[in-house]
Amino acid sequence: MAKFKLDDTDHKILDMLIENTRIPFTDIAKKLDISAGTVHVRVRKMEETKLITGSSLTIDYKKLGYSFIAYVGIFLNKTSQTQFVLERISEIPYVTVAHVTTGKFNIFCKIRAKDTNQAKNIIYQIDDIEGVTRTETMISLEESINDKKRLMHSIFKEF
Repeated sequence: MAKFKLDDTDHKILDMLIENTRIPFTDIAKKLDISAGTVHVRVRKMEETKLITGSSLTIDYKKLGYSFIAYVGIFLNKTSQTQFVLERISEIPYVTVAHVTTGKFNIFCKIRAKDTNQAKNIIYQIDDIEGVTRTETMISLEESINDKKRLMHSIFKEF
C-alpha cells in the first residue's frame, strides 16, 4: 500500500483532531483560515484511505474508581492456543488491551481494577484459562507518558 501524502494543512487538521476528536470542522477552518468545506474534504479523504479510522473518547477511569492498572504477561502451553486464549480473555471486561507478542510472553495484557483484591481475582481468571501455564504481573505505579501527538509530529518531520 502506497503512503498517503499529507501536506502542512493536513498535519494541522490531524493535530487538532487528535487533541479533540469532537472539534467542529468550522472551528478547525477558522483556526487555519480555510473553508469548512476544505476541512471536510481533507478529513473525508483521510478516512477513505483509512489513514483515519473512527474516533474515540478518553474516559478517566480514576473518576469511576478504577485507578489500579496492571500489566499481565501470559505464558501459554502451546502457541497454537493463542486464539483460544484471546477469545477467553476478551470475555473478561477488566482486560482492556491484549497483545500477541514475541519474547518472554505469548500474550501481554493491560488490566484495570478498583484495587489489588479485584486485580488478583482478574489474574486468577486469566490463570484459569485452559492453555495458560502461568502469568507474570507488573503493577503500574503511574502512567507517565501517553501522548498521541509526539509520534505523529515525528512522522511529519520525516516528510
